[in-house]
Amino acid sequence: MSDPQRSVVCGHRYRNAPAAIQWLCDVLGFQRQAVYPGPNDTVAHAQLTFGGAMIFIGSMNDNESQRFLKQPDEIGGAETRHVYLMVPDADLVYARVKSSGAELVIDIKDESYGGRGFTCRDPEGHIWNIGTHNPWKTT
Repeated sequence: MSDPQRSVVCGHRYRNAPAAIQWLCDVLGFQRQAVYPGPNDTVAHAQLTFGGAMIFIGSMNDNESQRFLKQPDEIGGAETRHVYLMVPDADLVYARVKSSGAELVIDIKDESYGGRGFTCRDPEGHIWNIGTHNPWKTT
C-alpha cells in the first residue's frame, strides 16, 4: 500500500462474529490480523486482511453506533453497500463457496467489462461480490 494513512476500511457486524470470521477466512480467503474477544463468546473488534486490503468485524451489540446498523435479514435480505473481492481465480473461490453451502445470488460468469465473477451471501446474509476484474487496470 503506497499510503496507509489514506485508505478505506469497511466493517461488518455479525450476530455470531467468531463463526463469521472462520467462514470469511476458510471460504473467501481472508487472514486474521487481530481478533479482540468480547464477553460471552463475542468479538469486540477484529481486523481481517485480504491482500493489501482490510475489513473490520465485530459482534452485534447494543451501543450508540450500532443503532444505525441493520442486519440483512432485518431489511428483507438487502444490503446498503457493495463489497467486491478481487481474486486471481474466481472459479476456485466459487468452488469453496458452493461447498460451504452459502447461497449464490448471481452464478459465476464472464463479465462484459472483463473478468469473471459471482455474488454470494455469507452465513448471516451479507452479500459478497467476487471476481477477477481489476478496476485499477485500464484497457
